[in-house]
Amino acid sequence: MARSSPRPFGALIWALPPVVLLALVFLYPLALVVQQSFQPDSGGTSVQPYADVFASEAFREALWTTVWLAVASTVGCLVLGFVLALVIAFVPFPGAKAVSRFIDVFLSFPSFLITLALLFVYGTVGMANGAWTGVTGAAEGPFQFLTTPWGVLLAEITYFTPFVMRPLLAAFSQIDTAQIEAAGSLGARAPRIVRRIILPEALPALAAGGSLVLVLCLNEFGIVLFTGAKGVTTLPMLVYGKAILESDYPGACVVAVVNVLISVGLYGLYRVVSRRAGA
Repeated sequence: MARSSPRPFGALIWALPPVVLLALVFLYPLALVVQQSFQPDSGGTSVQPYADVFASEAFREALWTTVWLAVASTVGCLVLGFVLALVIAFVPFPGAKAVSRFIDVFLSFPSFLITLALLFVYGTVGMANGAWTGVTGAAEGPFQFLTTPWGVLLAEITYFTPFVMRPLLAAFSQIDTAQIEAAGSLGARAPRIVRRIILPEALPALAAGGSLVLVLCLNEFGIVLFTGAKGVTTLPMLVYGKAILESDYPGACVVAVVNVLISVGLYGLYRVVSRRAGA
């Protein structure tokens, strides 16, 4: 006897609790942020907070800084992640499997932990500057880039590269090594093998990983905060500054809404790319 399908009413009952929980935990606070963005301090409901924020130089600079840092970090992660994944997957060396497993563990690390590690190494009183001053007797070391946009860029590339490597390693594991061996036996050099055989297979994973990293970089807050980079204000940092330092809650909510819209749009792009890539 064929098993009857669940009744629509029963399915609705089971789906109702998680939907209600999602609405209370996420949708309701988000709705309050959107509502607050239309309520200036003078009272009433108006689009004036949006006009004020969009007209401010601070918002335009934060938007530009957020975009170029996210794009540059994504490009850096794609290049470095592809090279490292290529070495791990196709260059035999002791501990390759252990390194591959460590990548999975690395994905669970908080971003500020990587920033702290870089501060210990390249900070003003870090090991690199300490070694330099100890040897040369100079008053300060030469490594002062960590509090600049380049320090933020280095930290983001360091932290987010494994997010590109993970799908790449999965894609490389599906490549038939017989093709690579055949190409090598016919005299093809390593760069040609990578370009003609490996790279076409890696493109979907690169697209999916790059899309995810771009979304994450646009919303990164901990790395920028912990580096203490001077003059580097991203959209999340602008929200923090307006809400906590200036008590400009309507302005903070406007920036937050813009940040959410950009993130949702890019996440939709990521889902499309991932679906086409089979990720």
